Amino acid sequence: MIRDIKVQAKADYIASLSHASPLAAVEELVWNALDADAREVKIDVIQNALGAVEAVRVSDDGAGVDVDRIDATFGGLGGSWKKDRATTIGLRRRLHGRHGRGRFKAFAIGSHVEWRTTRATVAAGGPDAAEPLKSHVISGDLQDPGLFRVEETTPGFATGTVVYISNVRPTADVLTNAETVVPTLSAKFALYLKAYPNVHVYFSGIPISPVIVRKAVTDYRLQLPSGAEAKMEVIEWRRRFVGSGKLVFCGKDGFALHEQPAGVRPGAAFSFTAYVISPRFAELNAENMLVMDELNPETRAYLDVARKTLRDHFRVRAAEADASRVEEWIREGSYPFAKEDASEERKRFDAAVEDMRAHLDGFDAYPPNERRYLFGLLKSVR
Repeated sequence: MIRDIKVQAKADYIASLSHASPLAAVEELVWNALDADAREVKIDVIQNALGAVEAVRVSDDGAGVDVDRIDATFGGLGGSWKKDRATTIGLRRRLHGRHGRGRFKAFAIGSHVEWRTTRATVAAGGPDAAEPLKSHVISGDLQDPGLFRVEETTPGFATGTVVYISNVRPTADVLTNAETVVPTLSAKFALYLKAYPNVHVYFSGIPISPVIVRKAVTDYRLQLPSGAEAKMEVIEWRRRFVGSGKLVFCGKDGFALHEQPAGVRPGAAFSFTAYVISPRFAELNAENMLVMDELNPETRAYLDVARKTLRDHFRVRAAEADASRVEEWIREGSYPFAKEDASEERKRFDAAVEDMRAHLDGFDAYPPNERRYLFGLLKSVR
């Protein structure tokens, strides 16, 4: 059986929803899988012999798409089944989506998208009497973004959904860089994966895990002049990536509600994301107050105390990094002062070293003999 579904929205509006980055589209597809109670989500980038991306596949072991409600699921914007729920149907995990728009972001990766889904149906004998699984393919194309086609297929062996995206855009090549994708997705899903440790997400076989890519985690308790409180979790990452340096407002369950640049510059040595967590943020977000940033007094108060705490945090971390670095130089014999030396000469020398490090790429990786020679020259001219 084949039937068509028309989306009740203007085609140009639907097409505009696809103007996201490929990485943002992948993120949204993972959220959709998690909202369907998936325990495992796999993202695979399929490349041709020349290394170009031919297709992207996001597969999960969730409950599958409810085809009996397909008109509500795919037929309207703003009509998501999630809007009146706080948790998923099966595992009662916190829901992410609300607006019924996320599926269209898949078109940011490629112009043709198929949802190959298998779901258990309920027999007439009651909710515990499951009929054999039923499988369907739901397909859409950006040439006609208001139309989706639903076709029943041979039943699969287990519930779940595979989103297969083809006719990919040239911008999808960014997904071939796992060194960027993995830490970026790890930052996006950090608090969710911490809240639900039995959930696993993989990118090209690599686990999406903040534990793997983070360098340090520090928790703070923020208090506003009004007496209101929030928690802030600062995660420092092992490498810099696009999207780091953000301050993320989260609800009490760790879901990101709004993010913006942190407005703090800790130096090139630090890559971080700061998560500010409070049940109050869900209320502010519902009133569109978080997106106003500094224009809303309450939001600005949280931003001010968070940024001050971040500046203090990285001032301490920079001092710790400097001390650790100097201790290593003393151990290797390249540093020309004793550890206990507190002279003005040493202070001037240290300032000059920091200036030199800022202008010499890879200075910290120099062999000890080269560093000893440079330090000797620097000390002789001070």
